[in-house]
Amino acid sequence: MAFSLHNTDGRPWYREPWPWILMTGPAIVVVAGFTTAFLAVKSNDGLVEDDYYKQGLEINQTLDRDHMAANMGLRGEFSLSSDKGSLVGTLTSSQGKPLPEVLSLHLNHPTRAGLDQDLTLVRVGDGKYSGKLENPISGRWYVTIEDGQKQWRLTTEWNMEKQASVNLDAKK
Repeated sequence: MAFSLHNTDGRPWYREPWPWILMTGPAIVVVAGFTTAFLAVKSNDGLVEDDYYKQGLEINQTLDRDHMAANMGLRGEFSLSSDKGSLVGTLTSSQGKPLPEVLSLHLNHPTRAGLDQDLTLVRVGDGKYSGKLENPISGRWYVTIEDGQKQWRLTTEWNMEKQASVNLDAKK
């Protein structure tokens, strides 16, 4: 039996289905690779902490700030203003402790560090605060409010699609 290198029915190779079927797999892998590379370059993953030991030592100081807020009986409620350009809300102390003139509010996006915002909230009345947003926000956020000396803090998670306002209670 002799094998011939020439196609016996006269059709060129690119008219046969098998070469195309065999090339489809590698072509899909190449397209997926370019798509993955594009997504990796386009999205911002944020920085990874390079000093885990130092961060671990600071955890007790962070917990002390939560306990300080609980001892002061702090409670806050904040929401978007009607024009959605600022956050407004109240902060109260059940222990009658004096409230600061200025608060720091941190909005951290759970997956996109590039969307994080730090706001300065200024007291505009008795326990009422207001601060301007850098960019409009929507969706889910981690919220942290603290005083200027970083002696206490209130933290929570806010899903704006389910809650019109965010309530912050001190954790014990």
